[in-house]
Amino acid sequence: MNLSWRASGFNHRVSLRQAALAVVFAFAAQHALSAQSAPVAGGTLNWGVETEPRTLNPQLNGQDKVELLLRNAYENLLARNADGSFVPWLATAYKVSADGKTYTFTLREGVKFSDGATFDAAAVARNFLNAREPAYSGGSSLATLISHVAAVTTPDSRTVEITLKEPYSPFLTFAARLPLLSPASFDRPNLKAGGIGIAGTGPFILHKYDKGQEIEFVKNPDYRWAPANTGHQGAAYLDRVVYRFLPESSVRTGALLSGQVDVIEGVSGNDAGLIRKNPDFSYRQALNTGTPYSLFLNVTYGPTQDPKVRRALLEGLDVGGIIQSIYRGQRTRAWGIVSPIDPLYDRRIEQAYGNNPTLANSLLDGAGWSTRDSAGFRTRHAQRLTIDVIQAQATVRDQRDVLLQALQAQARQRLGVDLKINYVDDGTYTDVRKSGKFGAIANSNTPPDGIDIEGHYLPVDRGGALNYSRSPAPELSRWLQAAAGTQNTAERKKAYGELQQFAIKEQALAVPLYEPEDQIAAATYVQGIRFRPFAQMPENPYDIWLTRH
Repeated sequence: MNLSWRASGFNHRVSLRQAALAVVFAFAAQHALSAQSAPVAGGTLNWGVETEPRTLNPQLNGQDKVELLLRNAYENLLARNADGSFVPWLATAYKVSADGKTYTFTLREGVKFSDGATFDAAAVARNFLNAREPAYSGGSSLATLISHVAAVTTPDSRTVEITLKEPYSPFLTFAARLPLLSPASFDRPNLKAGGIGIAGTGPFILHKYDKGQEIEFVKNPDYRWAPANTGHQGAAYLDRVVYRFLPESSVRTGALLSGQVDVIEGVSGNDAGLIRKNPDFSYRQALNTGTPYSLFLNVTYGPTQDPKVRRALLEGLDVGGIIQSIYRGQRTRAWGIVSPIDPLYDRRIEQAYGNNPTLANSLLDGAGWSTRDSAGFRTRHAQRLTIDVIQAQATVRDQRDVLLQALQAQARQRLGVDLKINYVDDGTYTDVRKSGKFGAIANSNTPPDGIDIEGHYLPVDRGGALNYSRSPAPELSRWLQAAAGTQNTAERKKAYGELQQFAIKEQALAVPLYEPEDQIAAATYVQGIRFRPFAQMPENPYDIWLTRH
């Protein structure tokens, strides 16, 4: 809209006010018209994304950002409301036995996998039974969670019963969110890698994958089984969705502003301000559930074996200042072991530690690291205080490389500690984790309801696939067992709160950095964008349509 006027003095001020109001009303009217307009079928959505998949198998995917892509084609038994309650989806109902060991799911009729196979009890059972195969799931979080299952039975074609070895309160969350594959998929040679031919029931079908470039999904014309808390029922509005892999934040923003893509996710703090000021684009953000991006400190190797060294890092760094500086106020500083939006979050940990270099340096002196070399790093017995920090290259996103560099600089300046950052490929990452020869690993994940807590704090030999601190402390197992054995949320929160105090404040097994969140920026002609309820990750484009532009 172009506005021009001539005036001076009081009349000029009035004209300015009138013009400003005209702009406001014009944009309000425009957005109201867009919001009230009926959805339009057809078209292609181009979405710039930060992360390329390591695998296209949704059951083995360990990259939270990749769920946006995979949820196009693969679905779950139950959905969630914003308050965490469960909503019927591929299962119309569920019940849990009085002893908490048997979960019964009643399945929706009329559902088909995209390869034509019928969605029935046998298909669902095949998914859970195959997850128990070590050759398929070995070493993954899937293997740990499925280990609770004693038996899977199918009383009839619409009923699946899953019996556990013992009561396990997070199981419903796991079972409800397991992406389901067509039975024929389990016989395909590309099962673990995923891709075309690994069929799901979703509103879109994987059509093409150009590694390093883009991945394309096309509409599933037969789709008729969305959960009730979506924006509509029936087939998706869009004909096609193309995700372009654009790992650099500035490149994604440039692609959006220049019209090369319609939507982007993963917006830097600097770019968020730029986009918010532009009336041609919308901007949304939401915290995720799960474990914050944290520096997990290895208690079994190198200097971090000493709790004083670990506590010095926890207490001495100004994490809040670093987060504010890098993300321009667009990220939330983390304090605990789980996201603030999770019902199990215990906020008593907030402000309980950190930004106290005097205490930190005293701890390091007491640990024997009292001399310094010519570069200013602390030494003991002529050895520099060096901590090897491992960061998987596949999960370097959201300016995490910049964040680690800032932590590295501050650790040197404030504490005389050498944080040696190592970016590694998937194979090296797996080998290093197995060897246990590392000082710290930086990581986050999003599963809610205590699944994420178990992954990070169960002993490694008991299924702690994400236990990068490698702590075998019996206290951790005791609290985790207590939380898993009850359905009472208050009791579970109490157990996790005690674990949090011990793991963070007392033992410094991790240095929480920031709460993972998702950001979506889009041209205003893109309608129906939303985050998944509860998890608050970007939802697939099932409800999205494009207005004329």
